Amino acid sequence: MTNHSIGTNHPVTGNYSPLDQSNWSSAKYPLGAYYVEQNVTFAVYSRNATRILLEIYDKPMGERAQYDYWMIKNPQDDIWRACIAGVKPYTFYAFRCWGSNWSYNPNWDRGNSSQGFEADVDDQGNRFNPNKVLFDPYARELSHDRETPRMIAAGESAKMYATGGGDYNGVVSREYDTTKWCPKGIVLPKDSTSTGTKPYLPREKAIIYEAHVRGMTKHPSASRLEDILANIPGYEEVVNVPEAYRGTYLGAGYMAKYLKALGLTTIEWLPIHEICNESIPDDRLGGNYWGYMTFGYFAPDRRYAYDKSPGGPTREFKAMVKAFHDEGLEVYLDVVYNHSGEGGNWDEDINVTGFLSFGGFDVIEYYQLNDDHYLVDGATGCGNQLNFSHSVTQNLVIDSVTYWLEEMGVDGFRFDLAPVLGRTPSAFPRESWAEQKQFFPDHSLLQSIRELGDRYQAEMIAEAWDIWSYEVGNFPQGWGEWNGRYRDGVRKFCKGDGNTYNFIDVVNGDYDYFNDRGPHHSINFVVAHDGFTLMDLVSYKQKNNEISWPFGPSDGGNNNNNAWDSGGDHSLRRQRLRNFWTIQFLSRGVPLVVWGDEFCRTQNGNNNPYNIDSIATWNNYEMIATRSPHLVPTGYPDHGYHNNFGTGTNSSDCNPLFIFATYIAHLRQRHVALKQREYADFYLNSGEDVTYLFTKPDGSSNLIEGDRCVSLRINGSEVQDHDFLVLINMSPEAVLFRVPSGQSPHSWVRIIDTAGWAEPEYNCWTPDKGAIIWENYWVHPWAIAVLQEID
Repeated sequence: MTNHSIGTNHPVTGNYSPLDQSNWSSAKYPLGAYYVEQNVTFAVYSRNATRILLEIYDKPMGERAQYDYWMIKNPQDDIWRACIAGVKPYTFYAFRCWGSNWSYNPNWDRGNSSQGFEADVDDQGNRFNPNKVLFDPYARELSHDRETPRMIAAGESAKMYATGGGDYNGVVSREYDTTKWCPKGIVLPKDSTSTGTKPYLPREKAIIYEAHVRGMTKHPSASRLEDILANIPGYEEVVNVPEAYRGTYLGAGYMAKYLKALGLTTIEWLPIHEICNESIPDDRLGGNYWGYMTFGYFAPDRRYAYDKSPGGPTREFKAMVKAFHDEGLEVYLDVVYNHSGEGGNWDEDINVTGFLSFGGFDVIEYYQLNDDHYLVDGATGCGNQLNFSHSVTQNLVIDSVTYWLEEMGVDGFRFDLAPVLGRTPSAFPRESWAEQKQFFPDHSLLQSIRELGDRYQAEMIAEAWDIWSYEVGNFPQGWGEWNGRYRDGVRKFCKGDGNTYNFIDVVNGDYDYFNDRGPHHSINFVVAHDGFTLMDLVSYKQKNNEISWPFGPSDGGNNNNNAWDSGGDHSLRRQRLRNFWTIQFLSRGVPLVVWGDEFCRTQNGNNNPYNIDSIATWNNYEMIATRSPHLVPTGYPDHGYHNNFGTGTNSSDCNPLFIFATYIAHLRQRHVALKQREYADFYLNSGEDVTYLFTKPDGSSNLIEGDRCVSLRINGSEVQDHDFLVLINMSPEAVLFRVPSGQSPHSWVRIIDTAGWAEPEYNCWTPDKGAIIWENYWVHPWAIAVLQEID
């Protein structure tokens, strides 16, 4: 039996009836929706709501709720709870909220009602609106995006979520009921899909490959890997990605063998939390490809799943993790807790927002506001920023990270714009901006994240800057950090700026900033997703973002790239690519490279392709099996790859940079001297530490600022490894470097020379094939040579 009053439209006994209702006000059910035997507990947080309605749906779109229930608040923790009997697995659910700006009125009903409305935003900043149906912040899967092709076909759009007094399809915006189209949470049963055995790789041994799930395998060449790599030693185990799985979690799992063969240890996925991307085209411009606008912090993005049925994305993501774990590789996630995808005030109108979850439950608790109750986004530039003064936001992060560690099998995280997580805006007056912007390394959330890392042997890595501050080196013990100083220092030196002291500092692990933690907490990158690819860094002076599809156009993008086009010299560009790989993989710290850089993927100079889901941002593995990757077809006859690479001078039909990248990655893997947790003194053979000794080319004189030629001795013999001599010439003339005498019976063997003359031999040799070098070595202009001391 059911009745049709709001909140009582449900069976009174049996399946979908409320259970133990008298105990809801004191219950401790966890946030989210969880099975307890055949019953499901629901719990959401709101300190300031006055009523919350739970709705159960038979279908995710096109229908009103099947059942509804008034939830009851536990005043001890401000969590609203309900327990419902006999809920079927994969049931869809959502919520409606009332509060001081929109009080409950018995005359309110579904279908565009104004009953109870007082203000879009009240004098406390509350923005409750029962017409805007909300999904659970802790939902472990979401049914669909806020805007879908089906909605668009029905004449609907994401404008339906707007509040305020505007018009949407002939209805006052605030009154438009979103129930038929809004995303719903999905009740997931316990899933038994294995994520395999975690590698628990020590941080210093990591070599990170930053990639996009679709970008990794969407291109048809991912289904031809066996043929493409057939003649390259070490890639015998690589398998083709089945055509149907390209661009999905399942397809990504097939790439574990490829990354292992390449010599890398860790995949770091661009955001895979649920975002609004279902309508993104791959044949024209549009949408948020990168994924830095999160809606569901517990939900794997459904677009990346081959199996899009309820529960499918979760099972498939876990299977992908297992595929990497089975090869001994780690899986890191790029996570975006600093802001959400809900946006801020539309068109700077105080009355207009478009909340689908967090802000609709309690905007004051989740988000940072100013004195006029506008949403603040000064640190993020993304419409809002979460307020980590409050327990609800801190718990959201900790609970989300814990879920991905425990249930989904993840090994580490990179926290986007992480300084936001270390601020306490509610502790200060809202307009005291200097205090609002202050970063606190001892913030309880940062400490709790570190403790999670310790407990689960997981890596916690900060993007240690945002619009408000630059905090590289300031995060607490246990945190790794993307090191922007490394990027800038290496880029400048490798184009001849002569920033000598800065260069040797960052190559030596940026001691002044990481000496309390060790060099392995510096994540050393030269390029990342948001900027030039490595190929483009050596091919353009300025960004080229106004180009046509499929490579653009894109707005934004950094204007200060420390880039040089190498004078248009193709051979020099390839040489400089090898320079960057060599320096990065021999530096103290943890190297991070970007998908496709191993074979010189180009975005034709676009340094901000956040909105490009195309050949520009997909790995085209055909580039491996050619000396002229720019000639590989793009599928757009009038818009091919720019000729940035030229043609390699090697004899086989193979990309010479791919062979070199594989070599340098395996070189780092083999040598403990290159993976140290500790810094060292500046004296050779003085103890069990690996000295990095920087001198002029004569091997003894001290460097001065402006020197463009550096001799680096890596004293690996102190840890029973080999010594390396790295001879760096970033000047336009050949330079003679002194080679020290090998300690008898040792001698120096050339294993790398990045200069163009050595490209026919792929610029690298195994020690048994390398030339023995005595006394001196000429290093060509803009080149690096590496010698290894052997018995």
